[in-house]
Amino acid sequence: MTAKTWRIGVAGLGTVGAGLLAFLAERPEFAPAGGRAEVTGVSARSRSRPRPFDISPLPWFDDPVALATSPQVDLFVELVGGSDGPAKAAVEAALKAGKPVVTANKALIAEHGAELAALAEASGAPLLFEAAVMGGTPAVKMLREAMVGDEIKSVAGILNGTCNYILTEMEATGRSFAEVLAEAQRLGYAEADPTMDVGGFDAAHKISILAALAFGCAPNFAAAEIEGIEQVELLDIAMARDLGYRIKLVASADRSPDGVLVRVHPSLAPLNHPLAQAGGALNALFIEGTRIGRIFLQGPGAGSGPTAAAVAADIADVMAGAQRPVFQGPAKSLVAFTPVDPSKSVGRAYLRFLVKDEPGVIAAVSETLAEAGVSIESFLQKPVENAPESMRGGVPIVLTTHAVAESVLKAAMERIAGLPAVIDRPRLLRIARI
Repeated sequence: MTAKTWRIGVAGLGTVGAGLLAFLAERPEFAPAGGRAEVTGVSARSRSRPRPFDISPLPWFDDPVALATSPQVDLFVELVGGSDGPAKAAVEAALKAGKPVVTANKALIAEHGAELAALAEASGAPLLFEAAVMGGTPAVKMLREAMVGDEIKSVAGILNGTCNYILTEMEATGRSFAEVLAEAQRLGYAEADPTMDVGGFDAAHKISILAALAFGCAPNFAAAEIEGIEQVELLDIAMARDLGYRIKLVASADRSPDGVLVRVHPSLAPLNHPLAQAGGALNALFIEGTRIGRIFLQGPGAGSGPTAAAVAADIADVMAGAQRPVFQGPAKSLVAFTPVDPSKSVGRAYLRFLVKDEPGVIAAVSETLAEAGVSIESFLQKPVENAPESMRGGVPIVLTTHAVAESVLKAAMERIAGLPAVIDRPRLLRIARI
């Protein structure tokens, strides 16, 4: 029996696209069930842009929609990026034509996953997106396939390598956020406009997808509570370390009888915890199930090789005839989860205040917290060497709290901000519940 040749159209020839073309050229017959992959068309924003892979022998399409619907393409790979525009139009066109789609586009799946799942189901075309979350680390497959026999309670981890790199370098070198970000941009770890990464939106797209897979619902990116790392200061990194913690951008999704809480925040993880020890551009993830317990994944979350490998794995699944719901159930049954009011969330916190160096200040802060119902777990006051101009004349005090409702904590913070001895707005960071 002659193995089938799958004709592949690839839209988007950046880092991942170039890596995929190189992989398919080296290993066209890589699917476990047999079959051959042959690239029969490519599309990108620029045809003449220098690339590490020669695309001149490949048929060129100016319009990715034309590539997606070409009779010379059996399977469409979307690596353009963006939640709307050409990427969305091309994926929709391919699915409507009954063609399998493989994508690495987390924004597209997080914001339009339910409607794309309905298109895929109506035409019987697979829609796969392993590379959209954690690059080459199989987080999507773990939830979509390996853990369907369990009831997932929570998913939490580090899902953005750029932020993890920046926070790691700030701690290791003592340089500011702005300085490390500029270096990350020079090295290619961060985009010229880094907002999607450092603002927490990239991680929020990814955790929205994982929440949908974990809890059998439609992605609900709009319900995510998002805070980036732009306001994380060296002082907080140093103080957190003195208290036995390391600051990480943690994305989490927790299910309760009230609904689902999806959030992305800079959070403190104990120094001996696996999330705290995942440095550089690594990603790391905990999945907690009712029957299986806790599973930990760690690996590269981006890059040409790892992400292209994840795309290739999805192509292999299509070639092997694998067929599963896009999420955990029929598209017509998918509904957005009920979001939980974040103010009702209960957890521990790190609080930092910049106050005048005068008697009675600590007592005033402590009394205000006590009156609000906030219990102090630990306390740290430490002079700051070489303090920036904005902190001159002030002394930082840091507290960690016992578990408390976030609404109570924020109300207390507002009252403390109004105390005459408080110089700057108080800083609140959550202590990760992991």
